[in-house]
Amino acid sequence: MIQFLSDYYRLPETLLGRICVERPTGESGFFRFGSETICFGRNSLDVSASLESLDIPDVLKRTSVEGSEVHLSFQPFEVVENLRRERYANHLVEKRHRFVDQPLIRKTYYGIRELLPVSIRKHLQKAYLADWKELRFPHWPVDFTVDTIHQNILRLCMEAAGVRRIPFVWFWPGGAPSCLIMTHDVETAIGRDFTSVLMDIDQSYGIKASFQVIPEKRYEVTQDYVRCMKARGFEFNIHDLNHDGHLYQERELFLQRAKHINEYARKFEARGFRAGVMYRNLEWYDAYDFSYDMSVPNVAHLDPQRGGCCTVFPYFIGKVLELPLTTCQDYSLFQILNDYSTDLWKKQLELIRNRNGLMSFISHPDYLVDHRPRAVYEALLAYLQQMIDREGIWMALPREVDEWWRARSKMKVVLRGEGWEIEGPNKGQARLAFAVLDGDRIRYEVEPRNQ
Repeated sequence: MIQFLSDYYRLPETLLGRICVERPTGESGFFRFGSETICFGRNSLDVSASLESLDIPDVLKRTSVEGSEVHLSFQPFEVVENLRRERYANHLVEKRHRFVDQPLIRKTYYGIRELLPVSIRKHLQKAYLADWKELRFPHWPVDFTVDTIHQNILRLCMEAAGVRRIPFVWFWPGGAPSCLIMTHDVETAIGRDFTSVLMDIDQSYGIKASFQVIPEKRYEVTQDYVRCMKARGFEFNIHDLNHDGHLYQERELFLQRAKHINEYARKFEARGFRAGVMYRNLEWYDAYDFSYDMSVPNVAHLDPQRGGCCTVFPYFIGKVLELPLTTCQDYSLFQILNDYSTDLWKKQLELIRNRNGLMSFISHPDYLVDHRPRAVYEALLAYLQQMIDREGIWMALPREVDEWWRARSKMKVVLRGEGWEIEGPNKGQARLAFAVLDGDRIRYEVEPRNQ
């Protein structure tokens, strides 16, 4: 039962109290675990079938610590998986069928999408996403529900064990307070041809990035293009198959396409993947040979497929590591919100840094050709460069985050004499940290490098 805390923190389970769960019954629904933390799953107490309910039950009030045991009314791992895998999404009120959600309408749109000017597509997308401000869950502009659940249950388990300080493997190598990745999705031949210029811009600000490239139909992808990108220290990944919006429409079609996608991954030696338009079906990821995926937003209010994984940390979907998108896409910022400033990005960065999470970006070379959006992007890079230097943020390529998170998942904290040590692969990069009870919350302390 404590395993889900160990997976998240990499901590010694024997120091924690025992979790006891009343057998959940009935259908899955929404409930709260604290005033602001919305959960979805089965519960031995009440649940709400809809977020529209004026009285979503708060089960934290019925949670108790008795001796060395924490008594819960739900399985925390089940709830966390429901959120990370977006299993709640079909139960959101906004998922009620709209005319534009019909398969025929969607198929027609993607059939003519390439013939439509960006200005026309922008107006159609604005109409489709017009209700985004009304969405109650996940929480905009960044959702930390999964991370808050872990912190709250860790706090209860520490209280049950009478422990005020517990060691764990810090989230990022070298004790970095947070991690940042920049990614570029190349959607058209214009974006492909602008790749070298965008690499120049990134490098001028000390930023390294990955490019997700569409392998079929949209434009030609040559080996020279790939080699040049990698030679300059950038990463090459696969972006869908042909970006027609139909990757996850039918299981049989998906399996056929996944086979071709995997073949392109081997051909170009790509380790990462992102689906077109951030469409996704996490239950089908076992068909992929990729090491990691980047198709799940933290909050998907501005995406055609609503939902969000509600965490700012990487997590495993079977054998695939998910690196969630935790900031607003440049296209959504410029074209949907009509915001040509860095204000939203700065707000999201501040929130994520306060929780020590992954700050991940998508920008498109296709939309940075014009001067106005490019100037905003460069203003963002200047801000990121200063933030990285000032705070010691880990600026990484996605594959480096994948390598680190996989190594961290095999680490453990052990007692050696009178002190704690980290064991496992790449332990030299790891830093020991402590979760400390501080009133009714948990705070983190990272040991200095010389200890």
